[in-house]
Order: sequence, then C-alpha cells, then structure tokens
Amino acid sequence: PTPGELAHAAYSGIMNETVTLAEGRWEGEPFVAGGASRPSVGLIDHFRLTGDLDEDGLDEAVALLWESSGGSGTRLHLAVMGRRHKKVENLGTMLIGDRVQVRSGAIDSGRITLDLVRAGPEDAACCPTEKALTSWVLSEEGLTLEGDEITGTLSLADLDGSEWVLVELGREQPVPGDIEISLAFQDDRIAGRSGCNNYFAGVTAANPGELDFNGMGATRMACPESVMDLERRYLSALAGATGHTFLVGRLALNCDTDEGSIVLVFTPKEDFPGVPAVAD
Repeated sequence: PTPGELAHAAYSGIMNETVTLAEGRWEGEPFVAGGASRPSVGLIDHFRLTGDLDEDGLDEAVALLWESSGGSGTRLHLAVMGRRHKKVENLGTMLIGDRVQVRSGAIDSGRITLDLVRAGPEDAACCPTEKALTSWVLSEEGLTLEGDEITGTLSLADLDGSEWVLVELGREQPVPGDIEISLAFQDDRIAGRSGCNNYFAGVTAANPGELDFNGMGATRMACPESVMDLERRYLSALAGATGHTFLVGRLALNCDTDEGSIVLVFTPKEDFPGVPAVAD
C-alpha cells in the first residue's frame, strides 16, 4: 500500500468502531453535544515501513497512528496494511502505549522492530526516560508482541554522533526547501549551519530529556534578508532550548522564546537530500 492509500484506509482496533481516514485523519462526534472536544485519529505521515511480514511474496506496509480521546495523553498504535484481492486491508493493529516516543523502526527477517522511549516504573507519564527495543510479528490472528527488551535510560549520550536537519521552526512552520539548517552533536558540543552562517555551542543535560546550550557563537557572513531572518529566529529559539523528545524518527527540541514556547523539529541528516549553498 502506498502512502496515499494509507491516508484513506480503514483501521480497526483503535476505537470501538472501525475508523476510515480522510487525508490522514478521522474525527468522531463531540463527547458533549456542541462541544469542541472529540475523539480523533491521525496517520503519522512521515513514517512508513515496507516488507513481507507473512511470507506470501507480497510486501505489507507498516504505519503508526496517534489517537486522542480528549484527555491529556496521546496513544500510539502500530498498524499493518496489506493488499488483498486488489483492496487495502488492515491486517493487524496494536497499541504501543500512551505518550511513547519512537526513535526508529525497521523490518528485519519478517519482524517489525521499534526503538522506543517510554515511561519506566519511576517516570511520570509526561516524561518517559526508559529505552526499550520491541519486536512484533504478523500472523493470521493479527500482530503479536514477540520481544520487549529494556535497553537503558535516556541520556544526552543518545544524541552523540547524530546529525539533523531542521524541517519545522515552530508548529506548522516548515523550513523552505532551499535553506539548510543543521544540528550535529559530538561529545559535549553541537555545531551546524544556521541557514547562512556556521554556529557552535556547548551542551549539557541536568536530567534525562533536558538540554541546555551554552557559549553559543557563530560566523558573521551576510546573506539575503529572508535567510538572515530565518537564521535569527532559529538561533534565538535554540538558545532557549530546555529539552528534547523523539517524534517517530525525528528529533524535537522544546524551546522558550520571547514569543512563547516553540518546538524545533529535525529529520535525520541521511534522510535530507541537501540544498545548494546560499549565495552572498
């Protein structure tokens, strides 16, 4: 199944009824007549795995969907979709957890593997720090959890050696495709390109999931004003970073700014095609 088909498919095992997405989203009736709060389900559109999970010679597609029922939490579901008799069908759906973070996912030897950050025994639901590796298999009965291994506690070391490219500077504010803003972690330092100039800083973390950038500096090359404005906004937000989370393979930095809290969303460097250098 293609990404477009996943965005308009029917999924069971999430709500009491089967939900059919339209443009990647479904909404139910308000909990209270005339109220704004209502159950909703959405497809995480930047995540899709493909592989033969049932050894029938055809690839299935693995999707992740979020579900909100009006409370403070957002539950994450794993779904396998296959093509049967020329129709896209939901072959299995399982709950991953409430406010679970997905660092990465893969299909290997017919198994789905998810690298997660979830709430451990001592964690509040809002602030998970337990790392786990889970594996799932597909059978005629649906999806089954085959393995669940705790791999440690979230720390700044999990970001060491990673490289990222900014895709959103705040909610629903995508970065133009011809401007590259990057972030690389190495030991106790960060460095990257801020649109026009190169920048650098130190990084510390007092507690799991927290971040503090210090001693920030940058080169001083001039670029078109639109690029410079984006650069100023990015560096200002970065200076106010307080913590990080993983958004299904992406990295999100929570930042306090003079205009309020915003979230910087990055995709792994290897997933970004790159852009030409900005002209002087």
